[in-house]
Amino acid sequence: MRRTIAIIGAGLGGLTLARILHLHGIEATVYEAETSPAARKQGGLLDIHEHNGQRALKAAGLYDAFRRLVRPGEDAKRIVDRDGTILFDRSGQTLSPRPEVDRGELRRMLVASLPPAAIRWGHKVTSVSPVANSRHEIVFANGARTTADLLVGADGAWSKVRPLLTPARPVYSGTCFIEIACPVADAHRVVIGTGTLMAVAPGKGIIVHRNADGSVAGYVALNRPETWVNSIDFSNGRAGLNAIARQFTGWAPHLTRFMTDSIADPAIRLIHALPPGLRWQHRPGVTLIGDAAHLMSPFAGEGANLALYDGAELGQSLLARPDDMNAAVAAYEAALFPRSHEMARLSAQNLDLFFGPDAPGSVVDLFNHCA
Repeated sequence: MRRTIAIIGAGLGGLTLARILHLHGIEATVYEAETSPAARKQGGLLDIHEHNGQRALKAAGLYDAFRRLVRPGEDAKRIVDRDGTILFDRSGQTLSPRPEVDRGELRRMLVASLPPAAIRWGHKVTSVSPVANSRHEIVFANGARTTADLLVGADGAWSKVRPLLTPARPVYSGTCFIEIACPVADAHRVVIGTGTLMAVAPGKGIIVHRNADGSVAGYVALNRPETWVNSIDFSNGRAGLNAIARQFTGWAPHLTRFMTDSIADPAIRLIHALPPGLRWQHRPGVTLIGDAAHLMSPFAGEGANLALYDGAELGQSLLARPDDMNAAVAAYEAALFPRSHEMARLSAQNLDLFFGPDAPGSVVDLFNHCA
């Protein structure tokens, strides 16, 4: 009997899982709340790691296509203090083991690797609930509903599927991001260098990179309580950005200009994380991948890589056990928990290094250790 597989979320992990199953003749349907692949901006650069992200893309038969998206030399890193003094400056590599790609391009590549009917756009989940024989019913905001033998939550931080397995919810880390974007300007290019600029100090930072067209994208980071975050009014975008810029009084003007020159629609994004070491008791017919399973801060660079790897590992486990879907999911989860625990621990540790009392020296030490 043919088994139905429903993947909630067309992010990197869900698409990788669907691609691997499709390659081997197993049907799976991805349900995505967004109305199209172009419904929103997909974020900036990702460094894709050899030991997990690249392995996943090889398993999906997409490694060569991925290499065509790589932006050589974009892995360059520059660290400065609040005065703009350069403390660390590493040039990019043409053949980096952690090559940089644009997240949006990577996602478009994965979307294009699937038959159009495999992704149902405009399907926002409103509820999921168990029914008979370990199946689950999914109800969507557009009135559609379906049932699946295997329900995979690839739906990110605020997963609708996660509560079926654990009551754990993401917790605010104490750090918030404000996105910034600047048009092409020679002055910004000189300050950034050829890759990513990190200007950090205790409790705050400005992290930016150059886009392919020479424009600048990135974010301002602040350690602030949630009550302070909620007090900032972004209804007048420039006034909101000016309020953020005032948090950097005394910083070098060529650094604060990234805020005052920004043309992005400003919005604050609180950085949340699930508890490191989160586990759940295996339950037939449902599992999680990516941020739904192990949401963490971006300061280990592992979130997207783990999502890709989760999708590949779950897909390969299902292929290896075609007659026992339950055993396949249990084997996937047994390997997931220890690897995600270590990466979540490292991510939390690095977040403290970036904006803790010893910054920027602690960040320089971190990159010297990784060099």
